[in-house]
Amino acid sequence: MTSSIPPSELDIVIFGGAGDLSFRKLLPALYMAHLHERLPASARIIAVGRQPWSREQYLDFIGARSPQFIEAPSFDAVSWDGFVQRLHYVSLDVTDAPAYEALRALGLSAVQRVFYLATAPGLFTGICAHLDTAGLVDAHSRVVLEKPLGTDLASAQAINTEVARHFREEQIYRIDHYLGKETVQNLMVLRFGNAMFEPLWRAPFIKSVQITVAETVGVGSRAGFYDGAGALRDMVQNHLLQLLCIVAMEQPISLDADDVRDEKLKVLRSLRKMDLADIRRDTVRGQYAEGVADGQSALSYQQEEGVAPGSRTETFVALRAHINNARWANVPFFLRTGKRMAKRHSQIIIEFAEQPFSIFGAGPKHQPNRLIITLQPEESIHLGLMVKEPGSGMNLHPVKLELDLQSSSNKRRAEAYERLLIDVIKGRLTHFMRRDELEAAWRWVEPILDGWQALDDKPRPYAAGSWGPAASSALMARENLSWFEET
Repeated sequence: MTSSIPPSELDIVIFGGAGDLSFRKLLPALYMAHLHERLPASARIIAVGRQPWSREQYLDFIGARSPQFIEAPSFDAVSWDGFVQRLHYVSLDVTDAPAYEALRALGLSAVQRVFYLATAPGLFTGICAHLDTAGLVDAHSRVVLEKPLGTDLASAQAINTEVARHFREEQIYRIDHYLGKETVQNLMVLRFGNAMFEPLWRAPFIKSVQITVAETVGVGSRAGFYDGAGALRDMVQNHLLQLLCIVAMEQPISLDADDVRDEKLKVLRSLRKMDLADIRRDTVRGQYAEGVADGQSALSYQQEEGVAPGSRTETFVALRAHINNARWANVPFFLRTGKRMAKRHSQIIIEFAEQPFSIFGAGPKHQPNRLIITLQPEESIHLGLMVKEPGSGMNLHPVKLELDLQSSSNKRRAEAYERLLIDVIKGRLTHFMRRDELEAAWRWVEPILDGWQALDDKPRPYAAGSWGPAASSALMARENLSWFEET
């Protein structure tokens, strides 16, 4: 433990400072902010962990891990050495209230304090209470809560209520790193900053919307957590519903945080609730079996270390949702996410309706107009159009107007966690979830969880390295649609 830390104007205290999230995402993001001089010169980063390490032992641990998660052009030993001068380590049992006196004794005298809770959500309320008791919470303090926030509506409400005893709502930053992605933030500009899209961004001009977040990895070291959560809680309740909100929301009256979040909340409240018949017809659960993913043999979910024998946890979800308002009347939203899938990508597909009458007929190459917004691994926007095929006649041929967002500007593109951490420091709440927004998402998701249990719904097996169970394709085929699976 460091005996003395010099004064600072900003303290960033990371609970879970030796965890995967910290060394893979948070510290690389803060390194990039340091490298590009986005942190105050005297800002300190104080990692809190259970391990009885000295500062030097912690720096050795981080130094052996974090640099590999920093892109090579940005990493150099000199800059890293400058960055680690900001790092300090405190060994602390976060459940032990008196131990927080030791944290306070380290001289957390910064004008501003950011507490980042990169721990299990079950520890959130205790940490906030102990920080307050130790006198470490004031009007300039902010707390960042990592997902998942609860396992159902009641647990989410309980966490929100307890945290609110110590922090005001405007001090609470419920983070979803998808909201920090450049392409996700650019979606609002695409919609509301271009006159050509907004008049068509509605029924009957849009036929359907697809949102896919596909991963090729399995559960890995997260099996202990994941087996008690599953894909619906881990991905749909937060990431996919947030993407749906941005696609479907009305234009806010300003870019102020509450104006934007008010419109997202309206979308969540407009989602049509599912009954048992809807759940049986419009949802698909899957669980990966053995197969080949990323060119390598992959174990089944049941064979992963830490997974309970006979587990029914879903690693794949596909579902159809509807929004009950005039803009989206009768437009289906198809959401899909899964692990051990054929390709790692996150995409939003806006499929426009066909012409009511076409003089060209319906040839084999005739494709609908699609706006393809890719969030990862690259960031791009493609618009699928039909043009004349070269040669005689008037045969149609599909082409794409392509915008590579990564090469469209010479300005550096910050990674999602870096962008969101800077937002926290600057007090910008727009890209963080408000309490009522989070709870509205749980209100829609929870009946699906309950319905699966009532229906005794077992996840369908799918081969690792595939696009999920065949039933997910059937979900689309009923409406004469198919998942967009560009290779």
